[in-house]
Parts: sequence; structure tokens; C-alpha cells
Amino acid sequence: MKTAVIILNWNGAHMMRRFLPSVIEHTPDADIIVADNASTDDSLSMLKTDFPTVRTIVLDQNYGFAEGYNKAIQQVEAECIVLLNSDVEVGEGWLRPLIGFMDATPDAAACQPKLLSWHDKTMFEYAGAAGGYIDSLGYPYCRGRVFGTVEADKGQYDDIREVHWATGACMVVRRDVYVKHGGLDGRFFAHNEEIDFCWRVRLFGWKVFCVPESKVWHVGGGTLPQGNPRKTYLNFRNNLLMVYKNTPQTRLAAILRWRLVLDYVAALQFLLKGQTGDVKAVIKARKDFHAMKKSYAEVRDAIQSNAISSVGNAKVSILWQYYVKGKHTFSAFMR
Repeated sequence: MKTAVIILNWNGAHMMRRFLPSVIEHTPDADIIVADNASTDDSLSMLKTDFPTVRTIVLDQNYGFAEGYNKAIQQVEAECIVLLNSDVEVGEGWLRPLIGFMDATPDAAACQPKLLSWHDKTMFEYAGAAGGYIDSLGYPYCRGRVFGTVEADKGQYDDIREVHWATGACMVVRRDVYVKHGGLDGRFFAHNEEIDFCWRVRLFGWKVFCVPESKVWHVGGGTLPQGNPRKTYLNFRNNLLMVYKNTPQTRLAAILRWRLVLDYVAALQFLLKGQTGDVKAVIKARKDFHAMKKSYAEVRDAIQSNAISSVGNAKVSILWQYYVKGKHTFSAFMR
């Protein structure tokens, strides 16, 4: 199975100097490509000088994570594409279990490895841990990470498991499925785009998995760190758009009513912490979501009318489990 690893870069020369050598060393059976989102640092000159064997795709502007990958994948021919962040360290044989699994599982659209923290390699990493889920109100969480609680990796999630979404920090996807179903939503720019994509392909009958035999180590938060109002805005807006696009009509109105209340509760919490930038971000996210709904109505209709599966969110509410029942880990509330 021909495979290409695509690293999307924007002003990440320092990250590539540190982590690209591990990818080159431990990925002998795949093409390695850096797609550059119009960087203004020395990324391109550094790649030409230090990593001349790595193919580069130079994009004419910063398209963000979502559309940047869409543009890059249009220029790559491979059966499987690996979306890999520039701040990920890989080890020997990391890709073999993932490609082997995809080869042996024809109904798998995508899969991810176990995602661990580069800062503390005994811990899961926030962005994907051991595979992602979506709760009853559209909030994402992971095996190994619920809200801000990140677990130590003690082998508790070492089984191959079908999940709701695979992390965009390191996701293997069939190129034909990616292209056929529209890839990542370019209007998201960044955040929630891989969750939206995985939800969409699952509605069309495909499956998504975590294959923990493979593991990688992710720095995380390199472009927009936690607490950045821009990140808050994108997370709130894109999550609402994702819910709007993919939720069946019978449940949509109730979920959006709950989210109206809960989003303003979140804004109040930010206010009490003195994070006025995040308060404004939540308000703007909701305003822009409503402004964009009309343009997304046709997209939603196409998804809902063509869905062949009733797969949806988990029935559990992680807000209830986490804040009311005090269950802070995936294992605790899934019991």
C-alpha cells in the first residue's frame, strides 16, 4: 500500500529541525512531504539545505490546517495519507501497525496511533490520546483525556478500538475516501476539522479506529496554545458548525438549545477568571455560527440525505459525568 506522510507547516522551522529527523529515520517505506502554508520564517530555505530529500509543496497563502491539507493532498498520489503535525516525534516501526491495520480492514477510513506527550512520555497527550469520542451534546473527549484531565498511560487503553474520531496530529486516512467525502472543511481553518471529517465518513458507513501498538509523542499547542482567544473562538464556532452539519434532525434542536445555555455558562466562567478575551471569543463564535448556518444548510442537507448509517454521538454527557458525578476519566464513567 503506497503511503505518503504529509507534514503541514506554517512558520515551524524550529519544530521541523527538532522532529523531522525522527520521521526521516523511522519512515523508510513512505514518501515524506512538507506542505508549506506560505511561511514567513526560514522554513523553505532550511528544508532545502538541511533536508534536501524531503519533497515540498509550496502553497500561495496560509490556508490553515483544514484547507492546507486539502490543497496538499490534491497534489499527492498515494493510497494512504498520513496527516502528521510538525511537532510529533516518531520511533522505529511506528507506521507499520497503522498501515498493516488499514490494509487488513477494508471498512476503515482512518486510524490513529496512541498519542503520548513529548514533555512527559508516560502521559497521554491532550489532542487525541487513545482515540476520540463525541458526547451527547457534541463535546469531544478521548480515551485518556476528558476536558483538562489527562491520564498516565498504564496500558489501560492498549486494545484496538473503533472510535468516533482520530486525531489530526497523526491520522492515517485512505486518500480515495478523503477526496470522495470532501476532505477537511476548509472554512473551519483549524480545530474540530478532523472530528467533523470522521463523523461525516462514519455517517457514510466507514469506520475509524485507534491502533495503540503504534505510538508517537506530540508537543501540542505549538501554533495556538491553550488560553488563546483565537483558539477559543475556533473551537466554539467550529464545534457548533460540526454539530449542525452532522446531527440528525430529530435531535438537533434540543442539542442547540442546550448549547446556547452551556456556551454562555462557559463565557461566565471565563469572565469570573478575568479572561475577557475568551468571553468575547465565545460571543463572537456564536454570532458567526448563526451567520454561517444559512450557507451550511445545503451542506447539512447533503450529509443527512446521503447518510447510510445512524451512527452518532455517545449517549453519555461528559459535562454531567465530569462536573456533577466527579468522574474525570474515560474508564471511570464508561463503567
